[in-house]
Amino acid sequence: VLVDVRFVHEHEWVALPDSVLMPLPELEEHTEALEALRGRPVVVYCHHGVRSLDGAAYLRDLGLDAVSLHGGIDLYSRTVDPSLPRY
Repeated sequence: VLVDVRFVHEHEWVALPDSVLMPLPELEEHTEALEALRGRPVVVYCHHGVRSLDGAAYLRDLGLDAVSLHGGIDLYSRTVDPSLPRY
């Protein structure tokens, strides 16, 4: 499961397909959605990979199998899918 911890406006500019938006400052408020992730691998991403480190750590503290996408959506768009717009 891809979890986007960027702000709403960033997600509207560009997002990875099928990702779930849960902005980092609001992550604690998504208790039901987070519980639904239990037992599934989670990749947390942001713009450059900094906020996602905090998000993934928080999810791991909840007992979820979460990792941060190194380099964020910016590195992903440069190395994996150049069709994604960069900002």
